[in-house]
Amino acid sequence: MPMSTTVGQRDVVSSPRWPVPEERRTVTVLFADIVGSTGLMERLDPEDVRALQRAYFDTVAAVLRRWDGVVEKYIGDAVMALFGAHSSDGFDAYRAVRAGLEIQRAVDRRVPAGTRLRVRVGVATGEVLVDLAATRDGGHGTASGAVITTAARLQEYAPPGAVVVCAATRRATGGLVEQRPLATMTVAGKAVPLDVWRVTGAPRPRPARHHGPLVGRRRELATAGEEITRAVRDRRPRWISLAGPAGSGRSRLLHELTRAVSTVDGTPVRWCVAHCPPYARGGAAPLADMVRGFAGIRDTDPAPAVRRRLDTALDPVLPPARRAPAAQALAELLAAPEDAAGAERGAEAWRQVLLALAAAEPVVVAVDDLDRAAPAVNRFLHRLFVAATERGLPLAVVATHGPGWADVLPGAGDRRRRVPLPPLGTVETGRLLRHLLGRAGRPAALARELLALVGGNPAVAEAYVRALDEECGAPAGQVPDPVRRIVDARLDRLDGDHRAALMAGAALGTRFPAGAVERLLGWAPGRAEPVLRGLVAGGLLGRPARGGYEVAEPAVARVAHRRLPRAVRAEFARRARTACAPGAGSPLHGGPGPARPAGVATAARPLRTARAAAVPAVARPVHRPAGMRPATVATGAPDAGSSRGGHPVSDVRGNRRPAEVRALRAAADVRARPTPGRRAARPEPATLSWTGPDRVGAGPARATGERGGHPGFAPTQQPRRSPSRPRASGEVSRRGLATVGPPTAPREPDVAPGGSPYSTSPSDRPRSVARSGAPTTAPSTAAGRAAARRLAGGTPLPRRPGPAEGVPARLVAA
Repeated sequence: MPMSTTVGQRDVVSSPRWPVPEERRTVTVLFADIVGSTGLMERLDPEDVRALQRAYFDTVAAVLRRWDGVVEKYIGDAVMALFGAHSSDGFDAYRAVRAGLEIQRAVDRRVPAGTRLRVRVGVATGEVLVDLAATRDGGHGTASGAVITTAARLQEYAPPGAVVVCAATRRATGGLVEQRPLATMTVAGKAVPLDVWRVTGAPRPRPARHHGPLVGRRRELATAGEEITRAVRDRRPRWISLAGPAGSGRSRLLHELTRAVSTVDGTPVRWCVAHCPPYARGGAAPLADMVRGFAGIRDTDPAPAVRRRLDTALDPVLPPARRAPAAQALAELLAAPEDAAGAERGAEAWRQVLLALAAAEPVVVAVDDLDRAAPAVNRFLHRLFVAATERGLPLAVVATHGPGWADVLPGAGDRRRRVPLPPLGTVETGRLLRHLLGRAGRPAALARELLALVGGNPAVAEAYVRALDEECGAPAGQVPDPVRRIVDARLDRLDGDHRAALMAGAALGTRFPAGAVERLLGWAPGRAEPVLRGLVAGGLLGRPARGGYEVAEPAVARVAHRRLPRAVRAEFARRARTACAPGAGSPLHGGPGPARPAGVATAARPLRTARAAAVPAVARPVHRPAGMRPATVATGAPDAGSSRGGHPVSDVRGNRRPAEVRALRAAADVRARPTPGRRAARPEPATLSWTGPDRVGAGPARATGERGGHPGFAPTQQPRRSPSRPRASGEVSRRGLATVGPPTAPREPDVAPGGSPYSTSPSDRPRSVARSGAPTTAPSTAAGRAAARRLAGGTPLPRRPGPAEGVPARLVAA
């Protein structure tokens, strides 16, 4: 789809990889400015001012690049940066806050001697329109949105040396940084004051707590437990991977695994577990956490206490000659995991400790979110696994990661087992939702509303339940923020073609073929098919049983469609309408070209409808009692707007049995089919025979062998039933629903060539309006007159001219 856009005064730009150069994205904006810069510049010499500015801007830009931020512009002494403008990993707000804290520390170290700089930082998160082609350092005008102004106002409100965040940023960084609330801030132009928080630090993130029962993962839990048991019994190390998308319950399954496999054949199993938080301090930080758990060391312990606890823990494991060097190396690892040399020595010492532990008892080394870890952690696990295999030790390695993360483990062979975590089924998802709703004090009936939005993802289910009480999205509104961050990260891992195809599919809505995506994006025929197959392999699209493709999860469809600008959505809608125009084919049934011939049954057209569509239009009369206007029904293509393939057969009273209806339809189709090559002749009217009163809405009078039924259903033949007692003229039926009278001779009206063989136009249904040339029998009793008034409903029906006025009565096809 060759599209371009103009931002500001720049020339038209295009992205070669992504056909839509602009997207609506949720980004985090950072504003940093020097406190009291005007007075400072007045006191300094111009050369000193230049040196100070160069040190300040270089320091801030280096920190922002280290945290994957994009410097959008420099405004005087202020710096504006965007996080998540071009790609998102789900932690854009966390990276912006960490960058703001590091800017405060780095500026104090880089300024010239004798000069003190104080910096204020404001961080806000919100939706903007981003020019993807211009997203680079110094790309002025890259983003547009109200959140940019909010971030600038937060920076002005922040105390010197502080980092201040908005409510959306606080929710996105909850549990990752320490924050305390400040007084609300009033901003000109905003109806309500803003809630503001000050970030006080970024401690080591704690593992998430797990509550409630485990739902829908019993089979995966049993499979992983059996693999660990085999490794212990056979004394052959095994590698178990718990692979699933974000939010699928990998961490929860690992937590349950540590509880389920605490012993094997009565022998205790030692678990050494490490969690990989986003952007940990140092590549070896997960190994340092594993050492802390082994020795029982707290974050607040001083250095002497750390060394004492290490000596105590290593005493029964290592001989005295190796104990002191190992304790020293592990202490250096805990003190500075970011130091490469010290981390390497500490990792080697910890590997020797684990091998010594496995020689005495079974050991399981588990790493949660291994795909977030640095390469040093992966190398450590590989060396540990190879050494344990050579020595024949009862050791197992358990790792959790995403489905797309590939880890090459040479020599593992059949000792490596991958346990996938598919989406939960409908029953399991409903159980989980009811449990979460009950814990939140919400009615369990909401589970039915949320079931279609969750898509079998436990984290998504928890986010939607939490969103019921928070301001981060509701089931009937936008996608909750935690869910949106997960989906944004999945979308941004796609290349241009795959992301374009997914967004086009989301714009198409439900089931769609590859040809529809090609028409929306302007691609050549055959280009979309391999791209869509790749999305199916990645779990973003599904293959319905009826053919075509569909977006696998409702949240993915909503977020992908929300990213498209309004102009692109309108263009997609125009191209979809053009594809659906006559002679252009249907986006649901193939590419452009002539429409599919009528009568060819496809997956989207039932055989019954295709058979009816192949029958040419043939008129047949339908006769009504006296006072009711005669009508004619044309047999032909069914009404596309009616239910059940164009055959409305339901009625308020006196419904026909389904088997009888199907038999009558088939008979009508066969009788109405003319000889090929000859014009259909109009059949003669049937002979009338009055057999009793009609029902409300029973419309057509009864020809020989007919009975009353649906107002739009008038079969030509029908098995006769037992005749009811004839009623006198004007007598009210036993139900008091309609008045009846003797039939009158029918007339043969004009008929329009077309329509449905099983329905009549609403204007030709029976009504009690007198016309010239059609005498009407009035009710003779008060009850009959009241019943007639009830039938009329108080609204006069439109008068149609009769044959005496020279205007033929026609039936308009439904």
